[in-house]
Amino acid sequence: MRINLNFIKGLFLLGLVLFLYAFSSFKNNSRPVNNVNVQFTGLNNVFITTEMVNKLLIQSQEKPYFLHKDDIDLRELEFLLESNSMIKSAQVYLTVNGVLMAKVEQKVPIARVQNSEVFYIDDQGFRMPLSTQHSARVPVVYGIVEEEDLKRVFKLALTAYNDTFLKTYLTEIHQNKNKEISLKLRLLDFEVSVGNIDNLEVKLKNLKAFYQKAKKDNMLDIYKSVNLQFDNQVVCTKK
Repeated sequence: MRINLNFIKGLFLLGLVLFLYAFSSFKNNSRPVNNVNVQFTGLNNVFITTEMVNKLLIQSQEKPYFLHKDDIDLRELEFLLESNSMIKSAQVYLTVNGVLMAKVEQKVPIARVQNSEVFYIDDQGFRMPLSTQHSARVPVVYGIVEEEDLKRVFKLALTAYNDTFLKTYLTEIHQNKNKEISLKLRLLDFEVSVGNIDNLEVKLKNLKAFYQKAKKDNMLDIYKSVNLQFDNQVVCTKK
C-alpha cells in the first residue's frame, strides 16, 4: 500500500494550524481585561458620564478589568447599560489587546414636562429623567399632563424637534383641562392656540407662514393671540 506523502504533509499542516489557532484562542481568552474604554455616540452633550457607565459595568460585585476575557458576559453588560434610563443603546465588546470597549448612545430629550413630576420625553416617546450633568434646551410642557396625554405631547414635541423653525423658536407647550394645546415662542408675547393635534402639520405650516409675513411687515409685536384652530386660516387678536 503506497502512502501519499503530500496527503500526509497536508494533514500535518492542517493539524498544526488548528492547534496554533486553538492555543492562540485559549491564550487570548485567558488574558485579563486590562482597561475599560467608554465612548459616547450621537449627542455632544453628555447626560451620563464615563464614571457612571463604569459603575454600570460592574458585574457580580467585580470590576470587569479584574476578570479574564472568557469570564465576561458581554450581552449581560449590554443589558445592564441599556437598562439605564439615560441610555438608548449600548455595544460592548473586547479587543484583542484586552480592552473592554463600551459604545454608548444616549437618549435624546425633545421636551421637558414640568408638572407634579419633572422629566424629559425622549425622541422615542419614553420618559427620561433629568440629568445632573447637563440641562437640555428643549420646550417645557406645562398644565394638566396626565400619563395618557404623553402621546399627544410627544407628537407635537417630535414635530417641533424635526422642524428648524420650531426647534429654534418654540419654548413652551401648555395643555389645559380640555386637552387643548397652546404654544409660546421665543421673544414673542402672543400665545398660539393649537387646540387639538388634528391636522397638526397644516396648523404649524400656517403658523410659519404667518410668522414670516408678520416679521416682514414688522407686526410681530402688535398681537396678543394667534389662533390656528380654523381651517386654512390664522385668526389673530391685537393687543
